[in-house]
Amino acid sequence: MGSLKEAEAVKVVENSFRDINIAFVNELAMSFSKLGIDVVNVINGAATKPFAFMAHYPGVGVGGHCIPVDPYYLIDYAKQNGFEHDFLKLARKINSNMPKFTAERVALGLNEAKIVINGAKIAVLGLAYKSNIDDCRESPAFPLIKALEKYGANVVSYDPFVLNKSTVKSLDEAVKDSVAVVIATCHDQFKNLEPEYFLKNGIKVVVDGRNCLQKEKFIDAGLIYKGVGR
Repeated sequence: MGSLKEAEAVKVVENSFRDINIAFVNELAMSFSKLGIDVVNVINGAATKPFAFMAHYPGVGVGGHCIPVDPYYLIDYAKQNGFEHDFLKLARKINSNMPKFTAERVALGLNEAKIVINGAKIAVLGLAYKSNIDDCRESPAFPLIKALEKYGANVVSYDPFVLNKSTVKSLDEAVKDSVAVVIATCHDQFKNLEPEYFLKNGIKVVVDGRNCLQKEKFIDAGLIYKGVGR
């Protein structure tokens, strides 16, 4: 490493690289949602190429203390020195919009079920920014909840790793009387859920914000399934 400045830039560039690639697939997900293309199938297909392509996957948003934060250090530092990072700012804009897009998927699913979102009880499953941890820093679950509440939804939240921030203390309590659920974090407890569990609890719409459920299984069971780009 040639200097301390270069050493510090390494981590910022690595996280910005991931942020940019996630923004690319998030934009594809928003596009493919209108085109009737399953973005996960496309990414998996592209990943079979033996060189160049590196698979990143879309979702409800980007969280954590690195990826959604580090690009701003470079953006701001460069600006102070006379350069504008348009590409990095666009990636941040796209990724920051994903909670709102996911909320729109909920509204779309409820509309298909002929249920008005205003006043509807919706369960958000997961508050941590990634699976099987209790870290909520920059978690997209919180702007997702705000976006749903702007629609007038009655939102409850449950995360087995973050009970102190959850509005209910069990999964059963979260889904009770809810008409829709949103998987915001791919905890093992959530990705292993079967369609029958939701059906017996009266759930009509499942929005898979992490694309971690078996889409076909949920559709075949009669649930309205909406993923992020699928």
